[in-house]
Amino acid sequence: MIDKEMGSLVLTLGVLIASVHILGYIFERLRQPRLVGEILAGVLLGPFVLGSFAPEISHTLFGVSSSHGNKIEIILGFLYWLGLIMLMFVSGSQTRHLLAKQNYRETAWLLGVGTPVPFFLILGLGLASFFPLEPLIGTSGNPMSVLLILAIAVAVTSIPVISRIFHDLNILHTKFASLILGAAVIEDIILWGILAIATAITQTGAISEEKIIGPVTAHILLTAIYMATALSAAPRFLKKIRQSRWNILIKASPLAYVVFTLFFYVALAAFLKVNLVFAAFLAGFGLVGGFKDTERKYFDDALTAISKFSFAVFIPIYFGMVGYKLVLGRDFSLIMLLIFLIGSSIIAIVSRGLAARLAGFRKMDILNLAITTNARGGPGIVLASVAYEAGIISAAFYTILVLTAILTSQVAGAWLRFILGKGWPLLASHPHETWSLKEKILIENVDLALKEN
Repeated sequence: MIDKEMGSLVLTLGVLIASVHILGYIFERLRQPRLVGEILAGVLLGPFVLGSFAPEISHTLFGVSSSHGNKIEIILGFLYWLGLIMLMFVSGSQTRHLLAKQNYRETAWLLGVGTPVPFFLILGLGLASFFPLEPLIGTSGNPMSVLLILAIAVAVTSIPVISRIFHDLNILHTKFASLILGAAVIEDIILWGILAIATAITQTGAISEEKIIGPVTAHILLTAIYMATALSAAPRFLKKIRQSRWNILIKASPLAYVVFTLFFYVALAAFLKVNLVFAAFLAGFGLVGGFKDTERKYFDDALTAISKFSFAVFIPIYFGMVGYKLVLGRDFSLIMLLIFLIGSSIIAIVSRGLAARLAGFRKMDILNLAITTNARGGPGIVLASVAYEAGIISAAFYTILVLTAILTSQVAGAWLRFILGKGWPLLASHPHETWSLKEKILIENVDLALKEN
């Protein structure tokens, strides 16, 4: 890479990082999720805003139509995925009591009712031709694969975005967070398997062909084995490695050892064709001791350093690039967006609310769980990208899925901030967690007021 290319890349990263932090800060002051401002920054820098009003500047920043544009695009793509991986790793390392015994009953109800009801409802309505699929079908799309994507889009819960919201509100350690993330991990594993089936159908053209069943079955089986191992055996194995006298890397640099562990998890997942997002989450979860959470004290400094740098650089780049990649303009349909946003949200919230009611939750607990699990953020965006690139869905439906993911995440974040600001408990059974958060928010507001004065 020559000096000119390096200079262009540094300029692009500088503008992107500064923009997402400024917009994120503004949205935070407006009591909105910070990540929404970061995504908006990417939209403003993208081809449909800056690219329309000042194409020369946009082309200069992102290397469009230039001799070194491909290099910048490749590096930005790598940083996009690195940001997503770091977000999931930090979330996994900060999550306590994921799938803990005290959550088994509630998690079972959320998974047994909250996920299947919206998925099979959409699937049934689609098979009954209750709504047209033609406007949603892409260049290589198959009606069945499009219907599967539509059902997943309604049922999915965003682990990356929910994790970011929980992190920003300092509630990753609460039972409320562990309950939602525990159910979401298993839920999304199942839904990613269905996405693999939808992609396979499009690639082969018929669901009954033998060549579909073999690869799809193998993919789901490998994913299940990887996840089961990462949740059970891997934490104990990592503990033995940490204690080993031959572990020179951890003696030389605990931070380097933590990063190496993350990269090993992700590389192994890539080799096995397992979703990298979940691999990163499980790397953080396993490193701190898994369910027992006994290893955290040994990696506190390293994890704190990684978290601070990632949330300053890599993770904002990820959310900024999400906004940059949005497809707007001629293919956008406001009516289709409103129909899908409102309809899918009603189905998801009612289904999750019913699941929470059956799990024994009452009143505001039900509403908190239902609205939060309706956030579709990261997985909703990744789902749209994978389906669009595979030719399953149209550009218009791609845009709708992405915008729905952003808007439902914004509503979830705003709702949680409202509840915490009022000092109301996220779960009535754990009111002490909310009172400590209310005190923290008051202290932060006083600090901000003092700085302004």
